[in-house]
Amino acid sequence: MNKRSRSHKHEVDLKRIKPYGDTLGDGKVQLSFTLPVESGAKAEEVARRLVKKMGLDNPQVVYQEGLSEGFTFLIVYGDCVHTIDTTIIDVPGLSHKRMSMGEIDEFIRSSIGRKIRIVGATTGTDAHTVGLDAILNMKGFSGHYGLERYEMFEVYNMGSQVPNEEFVAKSVEEDADALLVSQTVTAKDVHIKNLTELIEIVEAEGIRDRAIMIVGGPRMTGALAKELGFDAGFGPGTFAEDVAAFIAHRLVDQLDRAQ
Repeated sequence: MNKRSRSHKHEVDLKRIKPYGDTLGDGKVQLSFTLPVESGAKAEEVARRLVKKMGLDNPQVVYQEGLSEGFTFLIVYGDCVHTIDTTIIDVPGLSHKRMSMGEIDEFIRSSIGRKIRIVGATTGTDAHTVGLDAILNMKGFSGHYGLERYEMFEVYNMGSQVPNEEFVAKSVEEDADALLVSQTVTAKDVHIKNLTELIEIVEAEGIRDRAIMIVGGPRMTGALAKELGFDAGFGPGTFAEDVAAFIAHRLVDQLDRAQ
C-alpha cells in the first residue's frame, strides 16, 4: 500500500467504493479498446459515446492509432459515476491457513497416512501448460516448488490438449483423489463449455462425489469455479502450496464424513 493510500484509509466509505486516480473518490478510469471504425474524428466520437454508455462521465480520448483499414485502437479516460457497497459482498475463500511444503507433507502423513494421487492436464484445445506446470512440475514457479517435489503427492501430469474423456479415464485408472485442470480464458468462452463438459463426464463416470475437482487459470476465481461445478478455483497469486493444502484438507474432510 502506498503512502497516499494509507493516509486516506480512514476516509474510505466502504458502502460507496469507486476507483480513483489522483484523488480518493474521483472515479478516474482508463480504458483501452479497438473499434471497427476508421481512425479519425469519427472514431473519437464513437469512443466517447460508447464510454458514456458504460457509465463514465467526461470521456476524453487521449490516444488513437489506426491498426488497419477500418480499425482503430483507442485509449480513453473517464469518470466512473457508479459506486459499490463492499459491505454486502461475500466472496468464498479458502478456510484453511497457508502451509509450507513440509507442513503439508506432515499433515498428510499424520492425517491420511498415504500419498495423495493427482492427475492434471490442460484439456480440450488449450495448449498452454505454464500454469499447470507451475503447480505440478517439480521446479514449480518463483521459488514455490510444484507438487512433484512433495513427498506425500503422487502426480500424473498429462500435459496439454488432452481430451476430457482421456483425462477422466486416466483419473479413473489411477484412482485419483484430485483432478487438476488448467484453462486459459478463450475467445467466445470456449473454456466454459469445455469445463462444463468435463464435469458432466466426471458425473457420468460416477466419481464426482469422491474426486476433488480443481480448475486454475489466469482469470479463474473461486466463485466461477463453483458455479461451473468445481470444488475450487485458483487464479493469479496462488501457488502449489495453496492447491496442496486445499486438497489435503478437503480429502481429510471427506474421510471424516465417510467414517
